[in-house]
Amino acid sequence: MDIEKFLEQTAPQIDKVIEKYIPRKINKDAPLFIVNPPLYSYNLEPLNKTIAEPVWDILDRGGKRWRPALFLLICEALDNKVDCLDFAIIPEVIHNGTLVIDDIEDSSDVRRGKPCLHKTFGVDIAVNAGNAMYYLPLLSLMIHKEDFPVEVQRDVYEVYVQEMINLSMGQAMDIAWHRGIANADTVSEQDYLQMCAYKTGTLARMAAKIAAVLSGANKELVEKMGRLAECIGVAFQMQDDILDLTGEEFAKSKGCIGGDISEGKRSLLVIHTLQKADPVDKARLLEILGMYTTDQNLRNEAIDIIKKYGAFEYVKTLEEQMVMESWREVDKLLPTPQSKEKLKMFAEFLIKRNK
Repeated sequence: MDIEKFLEQTAPQIDKVIEKYIPRKINKDAPLFIVNPPLYSYNLEPLNKTIAEPVWDILDRGGKRWRPALFLLICEALDNKVDCLDFAIIPEVIHNGTLVIDDIEDSSDVRRGKPCLHKTFGVDIAVNAGNAMYYLPLLSLMIHKEDFPVEVQRDVYEVYVQEMINLSMGQAMDIAWHRGIANADTVSEQDYLQMCAYKTGTLARMAAKIAAVLSGANKELVEKMGRLAECIGVAFQMQDDILDLTGEEFAKSKGCIGGDISEGKRSLLVIHTLQKADPVDKARLLEILGMYTTDQNLRNEAIDIIKKYGAFEYVKTLEEQMVMESWREVDKLLPTPQSKEKLKMFAEFLIKRNK
């Protein structure tokens, strides 16, 4: 299976379904109004200017759409007989909403090669649109609520609520450490992994657990599929951290190499270096992180310190180990050998990518 080709084929399908539930131009027939018709009037222009336009501005910038692809692969691996495509959009739309909000919180300028939404539309519109993206994809569940037993609906919404809470917890930890507060200089590897499990792992875990619930999996399998996806999500973040400091092509979408240095980010690369570095290098790395600098020479100096202590090799090994260990937990429980192999290849692709 060619994973890149699979993602290229899946992405337009996902976008088509997103457009079904969140139209590029909202009209009176939009699912939003089918589920919740207005009491007084259909005033569409403000909704189109401040919801539809910014939402599609960020969605049209691309992205790998790997979370809905993971959702579909899990449905296939669990031999789901129901068409899951409509529900695969849930983690993807939420993910893009988090990008909008993260960019505001991080005071970022560029996202996927273009000005961030708050730079183009203003902070107020961007905040509201980003928040709306946390809820709008649930329209797919609301429209199809008659297709599933009440117990399945309950379990799906419970997964959604749990993971959205986790998302906020992870962001809280990340913000604190970026700002150099809450003992940021002594963050441990376990602290980092918990933050990632909350933040980056959560939407992958949401995708997997909802897919498993809709596929009729038992609680043990739902949890183990969630754990596998969580590890994939955390490993994806680790690979992002590596590429942010080393990837020329990856850097194009963010405007520079080492953007995480400018944000003062306590990635696992930084944490490992701070634990291993001599006092002089440790002090210098912390000094540069505390500058929130946009000077490329200073960013390069920090990257050189991180390289010196073998952080890239350490993180790469850890991410592969995490995914393979979680894979062994679900391997014996999955019923379809061919689909199972696709899922394994997909996980390996995400942690070995270079862009």
